[in-house]
Amino acid sequence: MSIKILIAALAFSMVSCTDTGRSAEEVQNSPVSDSINFDKVLAEKLGADPYGMKSYVIAFLKKGPNRNQDSAEAMELQMAHLNNIQRMADEGKLILAGPMMDNGDVRGIYVFNVSSIEEARALTESDPAIKAGRLVMELHPWYGSAALMEVNRIHEKISKESF
Repeated sequence: MSIKILIAALAFSMVSCTDTGRSAEEVQNSPVSDSINFDKVLAEKLGADPYGMKSYVIAFLKKGPNRNQDSAEAMELQMAHLNNIQRMADEGKLILAGPMMDNGDVRGIYVFNVSSIEEARALTESDPAIKAGRLVMELHPWYGSAALMEVNRIHEKISKESF
């Protein structure tokens, strides 16, 4: 779904909710949903609000000031970085991660399933590439689909190889 469609859907949902005179909590707790496909159990499991959304912290991984490692040290840092990503995903703290496909200053993104910037900062500080200064993080609170909580489970089913 494109971001424009998602924003339009959210705006429509908010208007529809207020037009009926029901609060967001009343909509979510209603035994009858406006959506035929609504799965209350799944929505609760994923921490979804009435719009199927939840709060995350998004991180932009950027080139850091210390990028002068030789190729062997850079590869060692990259492997440690990937192992750290897997650890955070296994803990349920990292929902989505991936590199940018250009060679710009922004090298990748993380989407954290945490309640605060401070918690995300503590997680990013555990990254060997951050500790070495090869990468720096820019953190922002972000509102996105609660369905992202299922990405890692689904990814395991479609990936034939791992790093």
